[in-house]
Amino acid sequence: MALTDPLSVTISAVTTPLPRTFSEGNESAYVSNDGLIKVSVNHTQVKQGRNRHLLRIDHSKLTSDPFKPAENVRASTACYMVFDVPPAGYTNTEVLAVYTGFKALYTATSDAIITKVLGGES
Repeated sequence: MALTDPLSVTISAVTTPLPRTFSEGNESAYVSNDGLIKVSVNHTQVKQGRNRHLLRIDHSKLTSDPFKPAENVRASTACYMVFDVPPAGYTNTEVLAVYTGFKALYTATSDAIITKVLGGES
């Protein structure tokens, strides 16, 4: 079963459509027309039968080279979430409940915990 095609993502108030560019087995990719934004999804079975579900966004931009300011270079960053689920013991509903609690933690107070983590706090 595939996700909606195209996906769309809003970054800094700009919504970008991401049409599906790859789909094979348990893996799909959605890429912006300029190739600067990519969302990928994959599902794998790892040791001891655990299932891993990955949702990842890669974002790139052109920026001035700090060593040669007259030249531009491509810089990139990525954010991703992995659900690591045992073969038995949790239903999808229970995993979703754990995620919902986690999401409430990291979005509370205007994403304050993410700001602290990005600042190097632990």
